[in-house]
Amino acid sequence: MGKSSSHFSILQITDPHILATPEATLLGVNTAHYFNAVLEHAFSSKWKFDLCLVTGDLAQDPCPASYKHILSKLQAHDILCICLPGNHDDFDIMQEVFCTEQVNCRKHIVLRNWQIISLNSQIPGSEGGYLSIEELAFLDECLRNNPDLFTLIAVHHHCLPTKSRWMDTMLIENAQELFDLIKPYPMVKTIINGHIHQAMDVQVDSVRILTTPSTCFQFKPQSERFSLDDTSPGYRWISLYADGSMNSDIVRLPEPLKGLQANPKGY
Repeated sequence: MGKSSSHFSILQITDPHILATPEATLLGVNTAHYFNAVLEHAFSSKWKFDLCLVTGDLAQDPCPASYKHILSKLQAHDILCICLPGNHDDFDIMQEVFCTEQVNCRKHIVLRNWQIISLNSQIPGSEGGYLSIEELAFLDECLRNNPDLFTLIAVHHHCLPTKSRWMDTMLIENAQELFDLIKPYPMVKTIINGHIHQAMDVQVDSVRILTTPSTCFQFKPQSERFSLDDTSPGYRWISLYADGSMNSDIVRLPEPLKGLQANPKGY
């Protein structure tokens, strides 16, 4: 999907879980290796991206070293990158490191006749998600102030059940408030998130809800308990058109995931 006057393209990558050193592993997986591999695959593909959204859990060890590794890899590509916090992240450190013109934590941007709104669903010290009064007020302000712009909302935690009981304990607690808020705004076309380490594509009224595989290991769909899937890492491309329509799909690495531990109890 190349650039044209009628649309622009977004790369969504999510849940890299980068550790303090590039050689470190999580559940047997070298997360830095696969993060780099996903980026290289995406930027060498036929798609030409205008924006990269990194939708949370950037670091498993949220320290300056892990975020600086991510920064160096994102800066190697000539594209605006917006980074959102996930439950494993330290948002204060993120904002200190991701503070360049190219890689940052901006909450609102306008591209042509679309606005991209980034929300923080992090509850410090908790794995679950919640949208604070301030976040919901910010969203409402963006929608009220830009009634003629089509809207994509990006957030880390999921706003719809996944049918995995253990994962859905971390659903955005007040997701219904989010849906109630956007209901009067028909220009809201899609919500994208990470966190669940798997792909979903669900239509709720006029809003398309998209989730994306992690750049490292995946969670097994529809599981009662924590369970891993050896499906390859991946990313999502999204093309947004001038008439408010969109196309999107998942792309996975051609190489199999290596090193994944069998039957872990968590991470």
